[in-house]
Amino acid sequence: MEILRYVAFSTDPEGGNPAGVVLDADGADDAAMLAAAAEVGYSETAFVTRACDGSLAVRYFSPLAEVPFCGHATVATAVAHAERHGPGRLLLRTAAGLVPVTTERAADGTLVATLVSVAPRTAPIGEAELAELLAILGWSTADLDPDLPPRAAFGGAWHPILATTSPDRLAALDYDMPALAALMARAGWTTVDLVRRESPTVFHARNPFPPGGVVEDPATGAAAAALGGYLRELGLVTPPATLTIHQGVDMGRPSVITVSVPEGTDTGIAVTGTAVPIRPATSPGAAPAVRRSPRP
Repeated sequence: MEILRYVAFSTDPEGGNPAGVVLDADGADDAAMLAAAAEVGYSETAFVTRACDGSLAVRYFSPLAEVPFCGHATVATAVAHAERHGPGRLLLRTAAGLVPVTTERAADGTLVATLVSVAPRTAPIGEAELAELLAILGWSTADLDPDLPPRAAFGGAWHPILATTSPDRLAALDYDMPALAALMARAGWTTVDLVRRESPTVFHARNPFPPGGVVEDPATGAAAAALGGYLRELGLVTPPATLTIHQGVDMGRPSVITVSVPEGTDTGIAVTGTAVPIRPATSPGAAPAVRRSPRP
C-alpha cells in the first residue's frame, strides 16, 4: 500500500492533525490496515476502496483499533484525491453512513474540503459516568459551564461534551489514560470533547483519545460535527450559523475547524478545513505532540 501523509485543518505541515491516507486499499484485510495504521502512528489512517456504484468506501484505523468515522482523515483523503483527480464531489461510504465531501481550490491555491456528517444526535450522560469522567480528568462540577450542559453527542462517532468557562482549566489537561480508556470503552465514546466558549460562535477544544492509543487529538472533525449538532439540538445556537473551533494550540499544533450548522433537526453538520502534504523529511512517526504522555 502507498501511504500518503497529510496534515488536516492547517496549511502548515507543523500544525493541524496528521493523518495517513491510502487511496487504493483494495485487497487489504483488517489486519493489514491495522498494522499499517500502527506503523504510521498518527491518530487515524484512512483506507479507501472503490464501490461498484462509483462511491468510495472508507475505513478508519487508529494505531489500536478501527473507528467508525474520522473527520480529519476524511478531509485529508478528499484533498489527496483532489490533488490526483481534480476537485469536486465525492460520496464516501463509512461505517457511520454516507458522507458527501466537496473539495475546491481557494484563491491562494490551497485545497479546501467540506464534509457533511450523518444526522447528529445527543444523549444524556449518566450521573455515575459523569462523576467518573470528571474524576479521571481532575475536573469538578464547579469547573463546568452551566450554560453548556454535559451531554454525549454524535456526528459519526460518540463524544461526551464537557464545557468549562476557564481557560486555565482547559489548558491543564492531565488524566489517567488507562482509566479513561476503560470508561470510554464501556460507554462507547471515541474521544472526549473538552470545550470552552469564547463567544457565541468561537470555541476552543481539546480531545483526549485514549481508545486509539493517542493522548490527545490536535483536530477532531467528528467531534466538531457532534458539537454543532449538540448546540443546535439544545438551542444554544441559532441556525444557520458558522462556528470556528480552535484546537491543538496547547499541543503546539494549532488547528482551525469551520463548522456550518444548518436549520433542521436531522440535517448533517458541515465541517470544513484545509489539508496539506507533510514534507518528505517528516518521518512516519512524526508529530510527537499527538502521542506524548501527559505525565512526565
